[in-house]
Amino acid sequence: MTIETTQVGSFEVNCSVLAVDGKAWIIDPGADPERILSIVRAAGCVLGGVLLTHAHFDHIGAIPALERASPGLPVFVHERDAPVMTHAFNQFPPEYPAIPRPASLVTGEWPGFIEAIETPGHTPGGVCFKVRADDGTNVLFSGDTLFAGSVGRTDFPGGSRRVLMESLRKLVALPDETLVIPGHGPRTTIGREKKSNPYLA
Repeated sequence: MTIETTQVGSFEVNCSVLAVDGKAWIIDPGADPERILSIVRAAGCVLGGVLLTHAHFDHIGAIPALERASPGLPVFVHERDAPVMTHAFNQFPPEYPAIPRPASLVTGEWPGFIEAIETPGHTPGGVCFKVRADDGTNVLFSGDTLFAGSVGRTDFPGGSRRVLMESLRKLVALPDETLVIPGHGPRTTIGREKKSNPYLA
């Protein structure tokens, strides 16, 4: 597995393309579908599916364009976040208009090459994805649960600070060397956050 990450949209979401056995799996395609597709083509892959750490508008905005590029594209999301995708509050026009429910929405299961860690708190169905890259690095895609030096907001509908703190305990238990690619901002490691992030103290 190889991983390439690019920032998309005005909210600068870290969208990652995972190349696995000739298929590209897109984590949090928030915007800029042509940039995402160019990474897929450069990797020599076909689209395999979309993986959502959560369903906020800035993480899902490119899904309709990706579906047009690959009809029947599966979109994986936690079942508790599926209703968030099309909820009236979940848009920020004009850049992030409401999107329709994906035609091939998958809930209750995940592709076998990832370990999905349920981390609600920022949203009811927040998930982090743990994978192992070709170079042996353990990588955690933490969405908006954990950032470098901070954590996700809990004042949106469905958020809970108490629940988020419980979720963070799961991440603290991961090996210190685990590379963290958050939903926004710079990369970090679990060990670094355990030492410097006040929310993980």
